[in-house]
Amino acid sequence: MLQLVVVAVLLTAVGVFGVRQSDAQFQAERGPAMRSMAEDVAGLDPVRSALGGGSVDGPVDAPVGAEELARRLAPSAARGRAFSGATDVLVVGLDGTVLGAADPSRVGERAALGASDALEGRGWLGDVEVDGRRTVAAHAPIYAEDARFLGIVVAEQTYPTLGDRLTGATSDLALYLGLGALLGVGGSYAVSVLLRRRTRGLGAREIDTLADHREALLHSIREGVVAVGTDDRVTMINDAARLTLGVTGEAVGRGVDELGLDPHVVALLAGRDASDVQDAVALVGDRVVVFNRREASSQGRGIGSVTTLRDRTELLSLQSQLSSNLSITDTLRAQTHEFDNRLHTISGLVQLGEYDEVRTLVGTLTRRRSEVAAYVSSRIDDPAVAALLLAKDAVADERGVELVLDPGSRLPELPADVSADLTTVVGNLVDNAVDACSGRDAPTVELWLTMVGDVVHVRVRDNGPGVPAELREAIFVRGFSTKPAVLGGRGIGLPLVQLICARRGGRVEADRAAEEGGAEFRVVLPLAVRQGEVS
Repeated sequence: MLQLVVVAVLLTAVGVFGVRQSDAQFQAERGPAMRSMAEDVAGLDPVRSALGGGSVDGPVDAPVGAEELARRLAPSAARGRAFSGATDVLVVGLDGTVLGAADPSRVGERAALGASDALEGRGWLGDVEVDGRRTVAAHAPIYAEDARFLGIVVAEQTYPTLGDRLTGATSDLALYLGLGALLGVGGSYAVSVLLRRRTRGLGAREIDTLADHREALLHSIREGVVAVGTDDRVTMINDAARLTLGVTGEAVGRGVDELGLDPHVVALLAGRDASDVQDAVALVGDRVVVFNRREASSQGRGIGSVTTLRDRTELLSLQSQLSSNLSITDTLRAQTHEFDNRLHTISGLVQLGEYDEVRTLVGTLTRRRSEVAAYVSSRIDDPAVAALLLAKDAVADERGVELVLDPGSRLPELPADVSADLTTVVGNLVDNAVDACSGRDAPTVELWLTMVGDVVHVRVRDNGPGVPAELREAIFVRGFSTKPAVLGGRGIGLPLVQLICARRGGRVEADRAAEEGGAEFRVVLPLAVRQGEVS
C-alpha cells in the first residue's frame, strides 16, 4: 500500500508538472514566433491594399466584394502559415469577422479573440479557446500608410494534445518514477524491519492465531488478570477480573481511577509505589480479594504491571467453618479426656468403698462447672460465644492453663453472621494463646470482650514468650508459623482472623503485654460489613 500510494502521488505530481512545464515551454517558444509572423503579415502591402489602404501619395483601392477580398488575402495568410508553422493565419476586419485566412473555410466566421484588445489598435499575445481547443495566439494591428486602422492579423497555433505533452516529458517522468520506486521499496523495507522487530518475526497469520489463543486463555481462567500500562491505563482485563471488581462497560484504554473503584483498590492496581504486591488482601464490595502485582518489562524497558486477583470470599467462609469444627473437635477431645480421668477416679473410689469421697468429688465437679457457666453467662449474652468460652475453658484446663474472662467483659446477643465471625476470631486467638503459654509457670490467658456502639472489641493476653517486633507483621501471612510443622500445615489461624476483620472493615493488632510479658492481640470488629484494606 505504501508503494502504491507513493507511486500514485508521484505519477500525479509528475503528470501535472510535466503538462504545465510543456505548456510553459510551448508558449515560450511559439508565442514570439506567432507575434513575429502576425506583425510581418500585417505589414505586407498586398494585405493593406486589399483592405483599401494604399500609400499616402498613391490611390486607394476601391472596395471589392467579400469573395474577391478573401482571394487577395489568402496568399499572404498561407505564406505566413507555411513560414511559421502556425495552425492558421487570419485577417480580421474591424467588426471581428474573418476576411481572409489560410484555411478558406474560416472566411466569414467570427474570430475567437478571447481577452485580446487588438481591435482597439494594439498588439496582443496570449491563450485563446478555438473550437474547444487551446491555442497560443498573436494579434497584430493593420495600419494604412495614412495611419488608418484597417483590421488585425491573427496568427495562432494549437497546443499539443495531452499525450504529446506527456511524451515530451518522458525523461522527467522516468526520473521521478525511479525516485518513487526507490522511496517505495525503501519505505516498505523499513516498515517490514520495524514490524519484524515488534512482532518477533511472526507473520500475520501467526499473530492472529496467537491473539486468539491469548484471548481464549485469559477469558477462560477463573483468576482475574488486569494489565496496566505505565500511564496507569488499563491495557487488558479478563472476564473474571471484571466480575470480581464489578467493572462494567469498556475498560481497556481507560485510566484505573476512572473505573469507579475504591482508592485502595486503585492503588493496588496502578502500582504507584513502584513495588510488587504479594498476597495483599482487600475488600471489593462484599468480596475478600487477594491481590498479587508484578512489574512487567520487555527488552529491559518497563511496560507497566500485571495484577492477578483471587476471590477468597468462599474460602474465607470454609476456613471459618473448618476453624469452628476444629475447635469443637479439640473441645470434645479435651472433655473426653477429662471425663475419662474423672470416671477412673470415681471407679477407684467405688472399688475402695469410699462412697463419701465419691459424693464429695461429684459435688465439687458439678459445682465448678455450674460456677463457670454462671460466670460466663452473666457477662456474655450471645449463646454461641458463651458456649465457645465454656468449651475453651475445658481445653485450657486440660492443658493446665488458666483461662480468665475479664470481669469487665460485656457482650449482648449478636446477629448470627457476626456471632459466627466472632467465635472464629476468639477461638483462634485463645487457641494460640493457650499454645504459647502452655508448659510455663502459672500459665494464664486473659480474655476481654465488650461492645461499644456497633463495634465489638476483643483483647487476648497471655504470659507466654510473646511475639518479637520483627515478626508482628509476618505472623499474619498465610503459612507462617513458629510452631512445629503438622499434617495439613500451620499458619492459617491468624491470617483467617485478619481476613474476617478486613471483611468487616476492622483490624487486628499484635503487641507485647505491658507488664507480665507475653503477647497481646487486640481486635476491632464492626457489626456491618464495610469495604477496606488490611493494614
